[in-house]
Amino acid sequence: MGTLLARLALIAAGLSALVPVLWTFLNSFKNRVDIVSSVPKFFFTPTLDNYLYVLNREAVGAGLLNSIVVVGAAVIIGALLGLPAAYALARYPLRWGNDIQFFVLSMRFLPPVAVAIPLMVIWLQLELYDTRVALIATYTLLTLSTVIWLAIPAFKAVPKEVEEAGRVDGYGPYAIFFRIALPIAARSLVGAIAFGFVLVWNEFLIALMLTTSEAKTLPIVASELSQLGRDVPWGILNASVILLSLPPLLMVGVLSGFLNAAFKRKREAA
Repeated sequence: MGTLLARLALIAAGLSALVPVLWTFLNSFKNRVDIVSSVPKFFFTPTLDNYLYVLNREAVGAGLLNSIVVVGAAVIIGALLGLPAAYALARYPLRWGNDIQFFVLSMRFLPPVAVAIPLMVIWLQLELYDTRVALIATYTLLTLSTVIWLAIPAFKAVPKEVEEAGRVDGYGPYAIFFRIALPIAARSLVGAIAFGFVLVWNEFLIALMLTTSEAKTLPIVASELSQLGRDVPWGILNASVILLSLPPLLMVGVLSGFLNAAFKRKREAA
């Protein structure tokens, strides 16, 4: 009975997450008349006008390019700096190691406004406000904390015996990191990086406060589509939501590998 209730609850939770996405996907192919109909329409004549309108807007192309450059650079820099830091914290215990880990995690606890306002003042004084450089530096801080926090358990799961065997073979600390620890923990690390990508790709409030025109990312541009006129263009909004969601959905596939690996380690530890 308990198992049945748990499965029903799991199915209900899955449907509550899946149905809005499917409904948004269907509405993105509808005309406005079909969307605002009092009776929900599951059968209709599909149209690509909503997608063509979104893709043909110059602002969407600029926002997409900004998102790719900013998020891509922030994730790469965050991974290059975060993975060695996480390995050092996992393998070389420090007196303040736990405090450092808590500080890194606390950066994710802060509300976005608390992060954005001081940075906005800094970027204004450095004349970098509304630039990709400012957004890359800001998002690197967010990605760095996520990568470090998620990579530490992955490196701790690497068997110490394998690393000790490497030392016997003459490997130094850098060779052990690059040739042993990284390959063994690669699957979990890719999931951690993918998780960091999803977080900053969907980020809205910080980008809203740190940009006005030149460096606006795709979430900001998509939100502006709701201000096209007095009548809300639901079809265009749904199409923009679907296009905005495609990169994170691809990363979710990568992230599922990380979650499966994490749950497998937990079961093995139990």
